[in-house]
Amino acid sequence: MSISSALNAAITGLTASARAADVTSSNLANVLTEGYAPRQLELNSNGYGRSGVSITGITRRVDPVLLTDRRAADGALSHAETRAEFVASLERTLGTPDDPASLSGRLAAFEASLLFASNNPENSNAHLEVAVRAGELTQAFNIASNEIERDRTDTEGQISSTVDRANTLLGNIQQLNVEIAGHANKDHLSASLLDHRQQQIDELATLIPVRQVPRDNGTLALFTPGGAILLDGTAATLEFNPSNVVAPHMTLGNGQLSGLTINGVAVPPSGTGSPVEGGRLAALFSVRDDLAVDAQTQLDALARNMLERLQDPSLDATRAPGDPGLFTDGGLLFDPVNEVGVAGRISLNALVDPAQGGAAWRLRDGLGALTQGPAGNGTLLTELSTALSSDVSLASGSLGGTARSLTGHLATYSSQLGQNRLTLDQTLTFASALQSELVNLELENGVDTDAELQRLLLVEQAYGANARMIQTIDEMMQALLRI
Repeated sequence: MSISSALNAAITGLTASARAADVTSSNLANVLTEGYAPRQLELNSNGYGRSGVSITGITRRVDPVLLTDRRAADGALSHAETRAEFVASLERTLGTPDDPASLSGRLAAFEASLLFASNNPENSNAHLEVAVRAGELTQAFNIASNEIERDRTDTEGQISSTVDRANTLLGNIQQLNVEIAGHANKDHLSASLLDHRQQQIDELATLIPVRQVPRDNGTLALFTPGGAILLDGTAATLEFNPSNVVAPHMTLGNGQLSGLTINGVAVPPSGTGSPVEGGRLAALFSVRDDLAVDAQTQLDALARNMLERLQDPSLDATRAPGDPGLFTDGGLLFDPVNEVGVAGRISLNALVDPAQGGAAWRLRDGLGALTQGPAGNGTLLTELSTALSSDVSLASGSLGGTARSLTGHLATYSSQLGQNRLTLDQTLTFASALQSELVNLELENGVDTDAELQRLLLVEQAYGANARMIQTIDEMMQALLRI
């Protein structure tokens, strides 16, 4: 080897060692940085007739299969969390049977007050107790219905912000594709851009499940597992038109609520056949259009059943035709045509409500009574109690066609709701465990500080050897010049 060849080998070695130290230091500095992929310096000999080494590039160590699986798990976890949170919130709103303030507790207290009053018809305080408990029961229905409406309205806003965020992320990824293609040969900058793009796609995957496909010059395309094109050169545009308030009668099916479009094409926003199913966005649509609508339907069915039991014309002979019963639909006789949202409108008849100028003794003597009747006549109170406890099938809803008391129907709904929550919690637990395991596997493939420190020692040794080579060549040249 000639002196010039040896000098070239040493200089290229020093350069490679310096870059290797830089890469190793970057790995160690970003050991806790989320989305950072370990770098590795790629070296090759300069080939036949040339001494030394050349740097061919800096590669990011990423397992594409593991990355895809982890992103799918992120989306599944976000989907499960969103649905489980709504059902848990609904269960808290309705309460459990052992809670006196729950819907079940209010109904039990109302029935108990009716039973006591029917056995003590002459007791005016008992009449007032019935009126108070009846009012609390209607308020419990109102609160539950209003909470469902509030949840749907909040979900509407979350859908809008999620769509906006997805569009922002897609725009960012498109721009990063352009920058990565323009810096394909600038290793450090390109690697940093790739890290940033991975972080953007990771966040997008929690909103909408994605699959990435490599394209030229380090760019990539994004598709959903359902087949929608989110990015292929140009980012797709997701559109959603939010409503300020979501009332019980407003649904996607009747056209009063907005769906989702991708590049102007309407797509199913959730469920089987939806191209975006599996992430937070689809879960929000599922809450708004399925879970919350079903909850409102069951609650309205229970409210309707209670209204119809107590507005039966044969129950109170003092009422005129068309007059409401003990409970009213916003002050009027309930009409099944207007069932949607009735749980939010149900109220105590003003004729028996002292707070509205009524008289509680009409619970004993009849809603249409002008004067008090015999103090010991508890027939109507007994009939009201019997109407609530008798077995009657629900005329609507999906709680089954079995004839039950009103308490029985409410218990069935509470049980169904609890079972749904348990099922969703199990799904959430599985999704969380899977996502956690995949994250741990990804971390195992991340920066290994022990290995990086060992590599840094080897780099130091290589740097020292190359520096010693240059020093030796310098000494040889000096000796030659002194001859």
